[in-house]
Amino acid sequence: MKKFSFLVMIIIFVMMFPGKGQAASGHSNIYLDGTELVLATNAKIETMQNNIMIPVRVVVENLGFNVAWDKNKQSVTINNDSTVIHLVVNNKSGYVNGNKVTLPIGPALKTDTVLVPIRFVSEQLGLQVNWDNASKKIYLISSDTGSGNPGTKPEPNPDPGTEPTTPGELALINSISYSENRLMIATKGSIEPKATVMSSPNRIVIDIPYAKFSETFGTSQQLDSYLQGSFHVVGYPDLYQVRYSLYNNSPSTVRIVMDLNYAKVYTIHAEGNLLVVELKTTDPSNPGTPVGGNGKKIAVIDAGHGNQDPGAIGITGKKEKAFNLAVALKVDQLLKNEPKIEGVLTRNNDTFLELKERVKIANDLNADVFISIHANSSGSSAASGTETYYNNDRSKALANVMHKYLVRATGFKDRGVRYGNFHVIRETKMAAVLLESGYLSNKQDEAGLFTESLQNRVAQGIVDGIKEYFGLE
Repeated sequence: MKKFSFLVMIIIFVMMFPGKGQAASGHSNIYLDGTELVLATNAKIETMQNNIMIPVRVVVENLGFNVAWDKNKQSVTINNDSTVIHLVVNNKSGYVNGNKVTLPIGPALKTDTVLVPIRFVSEQLGLQVNWDNASKKIYLISSDTGSGNPGTKPEPNPDPGTEPTTPGELALINSISYSENRLMIATKGSIEPKATVMSSPNRIVIDIPYAKFSETFGTSQQLDSYLQGSFHVVGYPDLYQVRYSLYNNSPSTVRIVMDLNYAKVYTIHAEGNLLVVELKTTDPSNPGTPVGGNGKKIAVIDAGHGNQDPGAIGITGKKEKAFNLAVALKVDQLLKNEPKIEGVLTRNNDTFLELKERVKIANDLNADVFISIHANSSGSSAASGTETYYNNDRSKALANVMHKYLVRATGFKDRGVRYGNFHVIRETKMAAVLLESGYLSNKQDEAGLFTESLQNRVAQGIVDGIKEYFGLE
């Protein structure tokens, strides 16, 4: 079921709506699990606002999903029996089963082709995306494809001529990219990288001796006359910039610097012709401190929305993201007094995180529970009340306990415990619930939600619910 839902999601971000078009005689330069995808004649990879945009109608055709194009509304709807996905051209906001998702750049319409950013494909789907800047090839690798071992991903098809260099030759750096908290360095030849952690400011320095930039490196990535360059990282709270340069000529050494927002734990390893530096999950409210291993139960507290994604807007203009964060911070403080529970916040300030990033924090920690805090909205100002959502059987018991305390804390109408197909409670591997505390579209609910007393009660109710679920009362 996990792979099935994953394949549903891939289509919304790498699809082309139905059109005539014949198969091109050339190469598409896009590979899905090692198989080259054949695009329509007029379809091609493009770069827009520093985003690599791809049209992949064949992904839709190969996976057999229904696709509807509304020419008047300039919208695409993709569905199967359980999922409905909606995207609009030039709009950064999309919807999956009514749950809002945000793209770094809106889908673009080129002739009869819809283009979407490849970065969004990676962030939303758990899809491994490798971009070979030298050959301009994209490798899409599904998380369930492997060699028989769970979680194993196949290596991308190597570009012809990527065999190791002969003794005495310099290794080549073909491209540098960042996705899914992984710095990916495409290389040719044998390398022996040396990584160093530095502070004031926090950064990770990777030196690759006996290496140089390839002749094609600077064609699509910044590289000035001094053989230096950089790019900013958007959408990842751990890292804000990657810098690179030919640091030394004797021996020829390429230096890559990851400028961090705070100290991070990392691993470095090779995946075929890729050198991967992966930032490991730590407690965002206490950066640099690994979580777990102390016998405590781990509770991940997720404040929904953030930054450019305000969530629901109240009847008097109040923003859901502010309520969610205020309660999450209160829960975090209360959990610090619980000797057998370790609380972890997905965000502790007005930061935007993709849904996939929130899930990854919890899954990487092997958390025991995931609590996502939200407030609701309706087209009718009469709608009012508190409801709790779960997605699977392992989460039902947690949902029932949390709802009991939440209703008691808000004092609003009890709208019950319900099934929901929200990403953050569907893709998490532990018991997970989404709490809708009240309706911002209702004047009375909104007024109550933004009082200190109600927020304190909700925070305490969340902690009490977690304790009862763990049997710590």
